[in-house]
This record gives sequence, structure tokens and C-alpha cells, in this order.
Amino acid sequence: MPSIKLDDVEISYAESGQGPVVLFVQGVGLEGRAWSPQTRELSRDHRCISFDNRGLGASRGDTRVLSVEHMARDALGLLDALRVERAHVVGHSLGGVIAQRLALIAPERIASLCLMCTFAGGRDLRRPSARLLWLGTRSRFGSIKARRLAFARLIMPDAYLAARGAEVVMAELEEIFGRPLWQGPAIADAQLRALRSHDQRDQLHHLAALRCIVLSGRLDPIATHAANTALAASLQAQHHVWDDASHALPIQYAHAVNEVLRAHFAAVPYPATHSG
Repeated sequence: MPSIKLDDVEISYAESGQGPVVLFVQGVGLEGRAWSPQTRELSRDHRCISFDNRGLGASRGDTRVLSVEHMARDALGLLDALRVERAHVVGHSLGGVIAQRLALIAPERIASLCLMCTFAGGRDLRRPSARLLWLGTRSRFGSIKARRLAFARLIMPDAYLAARGAEVVMAELEEIFGRPLWQGPAIADAQLRALRSHDQRDQLHHLAALRCIVLSGRLDPIATHAANTALAASLQAQHHVWDDASHALPIQYAHAVNEVLRAHFAAVPYPATHSG
């Protein structure tokens, strides 16, 4: 993967396809490659850019005091370095919060926003669901087998795991993530702290003029249905809900999500993709 050097960070990124630019921003503990269910399909007629947040994958930078602001400005720096004038921005979980912050910093650079399985900020995590507490703990302690299954159950519905076979789904997730499910990167805890300490719901009215959609799974124990519903209301955004989906919505329903994204992008007049 190529990389670009910013002031205090080196950001590793991948791009594919030609057409209107789509910037994909990933969530806690995941590299940009986890967007492959989207980029493989959408790169047929879009220029898809994904990247590793600082401290993840091949990206390097100071993470001693990590913040959502840092990560949003990294994303903006990447757009500058690649000479992207405007982009559709898609963020998942923490990536959705980063995408909101990027839009608040530089709204003129945003062609549209798509926020998946995400929050308005850290206050949405102050009262975690019982399922999140239980499975989150189980994913960190115990045998490798138990931790692996607990993580899968945290992001996929039990019925989906049972129908397709838990081992099949876990193997697919590990292929997409590029790591074992039980083995989270060290930076994940710092990313969670950054998420919990950041809240921007009082500023979201500034984004009402942007074309924005919210996508979520009703069974998500991390970014709950209530949190996504409130976020959509704050942004005056259309809210697409999959009743039998969980936090890994863009993987569980990749094709359906991609169809929604494609229609969302097509509804926005798009200028030239480069500034020079």
C-alpha cells in the first residue's frame, strides 16, 4: 500500500477505480481493508479510497494523546495530498464520528455523508447494553475459541451465525479484517478512549445542509438503534434500518448496503474529482 507523510503522521491508503471519489473511514481496531465488501463493488464506477487510521496497519504517528480531531485531520490531510476536491464520505462506528468531525471542519469538501452503525459521540456509550458488556468482556478474557466466538457474536446476530455456521462466518470476518478475531490491535483501547471523550451532537445542526444518510442494524449492541435514530434526527437524514442486522451491517448485507450507497451517491451532483 502507498502512504503519504503529513506533519506528524504517515498514512497508508489504498485506492481503486475511477469516477466520483468515495472516502471510506473505518472504526475501532480495523484497517481500511475491512471496507473490501464495498470497495470491490463500488470501484467499478467510483474512485474508492480507504486508509488505516494512525497507529493501525501500516500507518504511523503519535498516538500518545489520540483524539477524533487528530483522526479527522488525518483524513483531511489525505484528501489534500491526493488532490481530492470533494468526496463522498462513508464512516462506520468510530469512523462515522470521524466523518462527522471531518464534515464540521471542512464542509465544502464533502459531497455527501453516509454514517453506518455509529453515534453522535461518546455520550452514546455511557450506558452500554447488557449484551455489549457481556460479550465485550468475553471477547477479551478466556480461551481463544471463546474470545473468537464472543467477538463474532458482538458484531453479527446469533441467528445469522447459526444459519450460515459460526465457523464459516468467523473465517470470512478474519479474511476481511486481516487478523484473528480474538486478537485486537493495541491501538484499539486508545481509539475507544478517543471516542468516549468526544461528543459533537450540539454541532450537528451545522451539517443539516449536507446530503446525509444513516444506515444501521436494529440488533446492534454497540451503536444501538436508539443512538442511530437520534443521530439521523439531528442531521435530518434518511435512516435505513435492517431489522435482522448487527454492527457488521456492511459485511452482513454488503450488496444491499452497496445498492443504497450507489443510489445515495448518484443523487448528488458531482464536480471534477481533482483540484488540479
